[in-house]
Amino acid sequence: MLWLVALMGGLVHAETPVILVLGDSLSAAYGIPVERGWVNLLQRRLAERGFPHHIVNNSISGDTTSGGLIRLPAALAREHPVLVILELGANDGLRGQPMMAMTANLARLIELAQQAGAKVALAGMRIPPNYGPLYTQKFQAAFSELAKRYNIALIPFLLEGVAGDPALIQDDGLHPRAEAQTRILDNVWPTLEPLLQKPE
Repeated sequence: MLWLVALMGGLVHAETPVILVLGDSLSAAYGIPVERGWVNLLQRRLAERGFPHHIVNNSISGDTTSGGLIRLPAALAREHPVLVILELGANDGLRGQPMMAMTANLARLIELAQQAGAKVALAGMRIPPNYGPLYTQKFQAAFSELAKRYNIALIPFLLEGVAGDPALIQDDGLHPRAEAQTRILDNVWPTLEPLLQKPE
């Protein structure tokens, strides 16, 4: 009987479509209660609107695209997601990492997710202008160029309407406050919703 219960439990889990979020502190709810982060709010919105998807948040504060490459294969094998939201690159930019390396890492992350049969949504990022116009422009353009190359969905800028607003940014000048999380979710939702199968 125990094996039957275990089997049925596995079937129930297998039938629940998984959305994997691979990100950094912006998705890990840095500095605020986890339940108030945009990823947790996304899970709530999905349930409210009748979508059966389960969110697995595989986000770590301080992570880079190279760190994501280390973590993604195991997460794909474990979760079998139908959709992967890639929210990485901000820390690469803030550390002044070579653009070619970041772009190559993001490209490989997209390829791995697609090879696993998952749709991909890429979160666009920007960095402060003090990094110089050439670097900041190339950094911002990298996300849209990758989205076109791999024909994937693009969230134009995760922090649209949030970045630069002192009322919505923590004292470190980088991380969004809890009050900003609904706005972030509203930036994600128009890109995400068309990728979800409508509930019957």
